Amino acid sequence: METLPLELEPGQDLHLALSELAMQQQLSGFVLGVVGNLSQATFRCPGQQQPTRMSGELEVITLNGTFSPSGVHLHLSLSDGACQVWGGHLEPGTVVLKGAQLLLGLSGLPTAQTIQQPIQEPARLGERVELAVLPGCPWSLRARQLLERLSIPHRLETIETDDRFEAFRQRSGMNTFPQIFIDGEVVGGYDDLAELSLQPEFRALGQGALDR
Repeated sequence: METLPLELEPGQDLHLALSELAMQQQLSGFVLGVVGNLSQATFRCPGQQQPTRMSGELEVITLNGTFSPSGVHLHLSLSDGACQVWGGHLEPGTVVLKGAQLLLGLSGLPTAQTIQQPIQEPARLGERVELAVLPGCPWSLRARQLLERLSIPHRLETIETDDRFEAFRQRSGMNTFPQIFIDGEVVGGYDDLAELSLQPEFRALGQGALDR
């Protein structure tokens, strides 16, 4: 099982952030753990048609359930200032107070057998983002798909020989792929790219608006 850390900033909506992540990156999985607090919580109690809304300094106790590109199904429990515990089905309108850190377990990742087309070198040159990939690698495919969904121009380097593998290993200090570079500087692998994709500054690369 692969895992993905997710850090949410103050003011982010917990439900919407997970929904957007799953949709944009075509991810499916479940929440393994969570630490954080909320300024507002919106959840639907069993048997109730209307959601319950709470505000204040609320501590998250648990968050369990699944997420996929088609939506999220999560159950939230939290504690208020009097240490009373509340919980129910997570709804939009659940807002992070100081921060929240989640650990996601990913499922349904593509395998080399499910990849129908090899990764091809694009014709465009001069992109600020460079992506080095291994043919048939599912994480390399996901990295390329993520950049394409965000409309971020990138130069693709396909590692097909031992010499190219060694050249990129020496350049990045990494033995694994994909490898992502911005303006020639290595920023890491797929997990690092997934975290960067949540930042407005990185997304602005798609419009050429970010100056380093």
